[in-house]
Amino acid sequence: MKKSIILVRVSSKEQEDGFSLEAQLSNLQTYAQCKDLDVIQVFRIIESSTKGQRPEFERMIDFIRQQPQRIALIVDCVDRLQRSFTHTPVLDALMREDKLEIHFVREGNVLDKNATSSQKLMWNMGVVMAQSYTDQLSDNVKRSVRHKISKGECIYQAPLGYLNAVDADSGHNTVILDKERAFLVKKLFTEYATGTVSLHELARRSKGWGLRTKKGHPVSVQTLSNMFRNPFYYGMMRVKEQLYPHAYPALIDKALFEACERVYSKPNAHNAAPATSDLPFTLNGLISCALTGRRVSCDLKKGKYVYLITRDPKDTAKKVWIPEKVVMDQIRDVIHSITIPQDVLEPMVDYLRQSHETETQHYQDTVAALQQEAADLTKKLSRLTDCLLDGSITKDIYAQKHDELQNRRIEINQLLEKNTAGDGQFKIALSTLLSLSSRIGQLFDSSTPAEKRRLIGFVFSNLEMEGSKLRFSLRKPFDLFADLSDCKDWRPLRESNPCCRNENPVS
Repeated sequence: MKKSIILVRVSSKEQEDGFSLEAQLSNLQTYAQCKDLDVIQVFRIIESSTKGQRPEFERMIDFIRQQPQRIALIVDCVDRLQRSFTHTPVLDALMREDKLEIHFVREGNVLDKNATSSQKLMWNMGVVMAQSYTDQLSDNVKRSVRHKISKGECIYQAPLGYLNAVDADSGHNTVILDKERAFLVKKLFTEYATGTVSLHELARRSKGWGLRTKKGHPVSVQTLSNMFRNPFYYGMMRVKEQLYPHAYPALIDKALFEACERVYSKPNAHNAAPATSDLPFTLNGLISCALTGRRVSCDLKKGKYVYLITRDPKDTAKKVWIPEKVVMDQIRDVIHSITIPQDVLEPMVDYLRQSHETETQHYQDTVAALQQEAADLTKKLSRLTDCLLDGSITKDIYAQKHDELQNRRIEINQLLEKNTAGDGQFKIALSTLLSLSSRIGQLFDSSTPAEKRRLIGFVFSNLEMEGSKLRFSLRKPFDLFADLSDCKDWRPLRESNPCCRNENPVS
């Protein structure tokens, strides 16, 4: 009785019943009995025959090589064994060595070392047909993906803060905000945009907030790194390095995303956070060494004196310990310089309030014009498709014009996102900010160490130490308000402020 093995394969666990493992196995066992073949092994394979490695298939080949006599391989049809010519040389070599014969049950074709040219032709034609079927499936998938992208549908797993779901009305797949996590994810963006916390520190904070991934794991530094570079959160999805607008609610606005991008792009911005400590080090991790780019750490001496550890400007290999008070006094001087006297503050706020109505109308008109252009673009895209279908234009012209119109539509969506909220809200927020700036020095002096950290991150965009000297950059609009108390001739609509300070050393 000739020894044989059976191969049954499906591409996934969701194959139709007609191609299920059990249906194949039953049919092949019946065939073995009719041909008087002794089945010594059954190989059940759930893997693609065209993508990547095929470990189970390779295990079957090794099993055949180890047998002392020729083995009959029973398989339902050619495409259950292979859908490309990748493994043809291996199978053909085993047959020429008289270690293998293949029984294709459905085709009624049996191959061994004595197979005729017509039998081999049938085998090769079966592989060609199987590969053609695979190529057609690939084309259909690509076409479906392009259609989904054009409609703004997500084609991958939604990021943290969102959930993949099924629309109750249409039954189609959709993406919704994760009510349990969305708020905390947005908080992560807000915290990181201040530039006062590293990824490692945010990972520790998120664990304390109870934020977990969809699999229940704590949020890792790598997850945060991917999150802060993922445009999906502000309304765009990245597909093969191209950005497309999606049809789901944005968790943050583009301005916040770009603020996080700027922080992330800074040298050492995502380095390890300073070691955790129960001591209230106000400046720990907020300042970089101007010479090395490393974060300046803090240390406690004699149980009460706090020092900042940085590098000696004369010899960067040496460390120097600068008293925290020396640096904090410099920061305090800068913050106290951001003072707006009352006689200057009042006309500034009044001017902003008077211009509110005019600006609001301007932005309403802008939004209306953009919405009309968006509607016109939709009609143009529809007419462009009609021209392609009736043969009025070539595919190349269609692709070129379609890309132009689609890019403009993306620009319009971004402009609408910026303008819909209206500049009036910005003016109101700026009025509040002006009031805050007029007393920020008092707030700083009376705040706790944790509050001081937040105020420093709010006011300064960059802090560096060169020895004991502090170098800094102020965030807007604080760079405009510094030393403004000495400037009595403020006027609305001035092009620039002579008292503006952007980056300065403090000795």
